Amino acid sequence: MFLNTKFNKVDHLAIAVLDLDQGIDFYVNKMGYKLDVIRDTQGKYSGMRSAVLFSGQFSVVLVKSLSEGSQIDKYISRYGTGIQHVAFAVDDIHATYQELANRGVEFSTSIIEAPGLRQLFTKRDPNTGMMHEFIERTEQSSFDVRNINQLFEQLESSNEF
Repeated sequence: MFLNTKFNKVDHLAIAVLDLDQGIDFYVNKMGYKLDVIRDTQGKYSGMRSAVLFSGQFSVVLVKSLSEGSQIDKYISRYGTGIQHVAFAVDDIHATYQELANRGVEFSTSIIEAPGLRQLFTKRDPNTGMMHEFIERTEQSSFDVRNINQLFEQLESSNEF
């Protein structure tokens, strides 16, 4: 049975890496992506360095652990490097949440809201290691530190990685 809400497109892929500089070099110099920003995010218990790279309407976010035992460190220990989550663009995050919840999908976060952006993350599928993000952009905006901090707080409190 198909969803009533639509996943318009893949907004971005988050890829867990061991070496951020090597990842940036590959995506910029070999694949032709444009580096937008590198940022550090520190939660209560874990830290991450990320690099956002664009190619047209699509982006790749490389994520690297900044501390042993961080969310990214735990992810890599269990599943290895590679796609850590897929983000789908949606028109109505509240309708998406409701429909998926009605189908039994469990979430690691509530709807995270900051100016121009709403996000929602599923629990990680233990079979594949995949976490799915649904993202509603209400403006042409990039990620705000407030979104990332809310995400870290919620994932750390739910013990998700």
